[in-house]
Amino acid sequence: MRFSDEGEAITYIFRSIARLHNIERGPDEESRDTTPTKQLIQLADLLGQPREYAVVTGSKGKGSTTVIMAKLLQHLGHTVGMITSPHLVSWRERIRVNGESIPSADLIRILDDLAPYIDQIEATLTGKQYFSPQGIFLAIALRWFDEQGVDAAVLEVGRGGRYDDISVVPNRLSLFTPILLEHVKQLGRTIERIAWHKAGVIKPLSYAFSVPQAFEALQVIQAEADGVNAEFAWIAPQDMGEYVGDTANGMRFTLGRYGELMLSLKGQYQIANATLAVQGAGNMHARLPGISHASPEYVEAIRAGLADVKWYGRMQKLQDKPAIWVDGTTTVLAARSVLESIPINPPLVTILGTPIDRDYEGVYRLFGEKSAALVITETDINYNVRFPDKETALAAARKHNADVSYAPTLAGAVEIARQKAGLDGTIMLAVAQPLVGEAMQLWGYTLESI
Repeated sequence: MRFSDEGEAITYIFRSIARLHNIERGPDEESRDTTPTKQLIQLADLLGQPREYAVVTGSKGKGSTTVIMAKLLQHLGHTVGMITSPHLVSWRERIRVNGESIPSADLIRILDDLAPYIDQIEATLTGKQYFSPQGIFLAIALRWFDEQGVDAAVLEVGRGGRYDDISVVPNRLSLFTPILLEHVKQLGRTIERIAWHKAGVIKPLSYAFSVPQAFEALQVIQAEADGVNAEFAWIAPQDMGEYVGDTANGMRFTLGRYGELMLSLKGQYQIANATLAVQGAGNMHARLPGISHASPEYVEAIRAGLADVKWYGRMQKLQDKPAIWVDGTTTVLAARSVLESIPINPPLVTILGTPIDRDYEGVYRLFGEKSAALVITETDINYNVRFPDKETALAAARKHNADVSYAPTLAGAVEIARQKAGLDGTIMLAVAQPLVGEAMQLWGYTLESI
């Protein structure tokens, strides 16, 4: 066996891109290339087994939509593979079957089997070319899906879509969550350009669905679909699920023929993700054997699936006294949703870890207006996620709140927030995914099964 443990395996997966760590890379259309991934899939025959694929892209809610749809398909009787990113604690969380992470032994064994092909392909790469780690994770997932008898797979795009390695699968379904200005350096500085990147996941003669979008984004997605003879439909606002009220562990909402439903996630923004996931699960299930769409059993399976979703770090309450919540909130839209969704016992103290490629000042403004105090933090756990430097972040935050502190670590930020909130206040961790993962570890959560 070439790899003695998981750490060696992960180091190998990242060795190609690690060589470019200090090299400036341009927009995705210039710096990303899925050719190595396609070559690996062909050499290892990783698309030989028949399977339905859905690819989920967008700027907000991709992971939640992926997880909800996978759970719905599982309740409809399918063996469901899933890829999400980023992970929170373990790299293995990115690859799951029926909610279970790929075991370490299987990841190492499959990578050992694929390594000769990877070496062969890497030997041909020159200059700024690299083998995408995401492509290698995809290859591992496809082999494991084959071994586990997966008949339906739901895959979350990492960034963009057109040049993302996930896009190489023959998906007959594409799902679009809200498209916002994000990763502007890599994807472009307009909604239209970002939508163009994301629309690249649509395959010829396939299906695509979207939640309500800005008109500019819908135009781009429709044009892409028309260009490849795909069927595109966006869910009208009146057809979206409607919030009814909170429960102890989630929410109640209504959705068309399903009536009033229970969703085991907090945050009203999850209703849009659930609506899209229900639409996607129905479309994919229609091409698979199983219970009829028109049957009462189908409706009950959807209801049961929504009530059974587990997705850690998304509007999750970590403790009481003080009440501490965590969410991967890095956009203005997400910040608004969080502030509308969490019950707040004052004083509210918000810990912010917003990447530099997001509208961090806009996020600071929204939380600054509602919070008694802000605590700015960051992490270097993922070198692809960068934060504003300390002085820039503090200056931006102090425009919107008089009480702003800084801590270089999440643990330090939580300690400051505890002192300010007291036992009766509320602490909100509105932070990027690497910091959500650190929160999971601080509170002792394991995420092997969801």
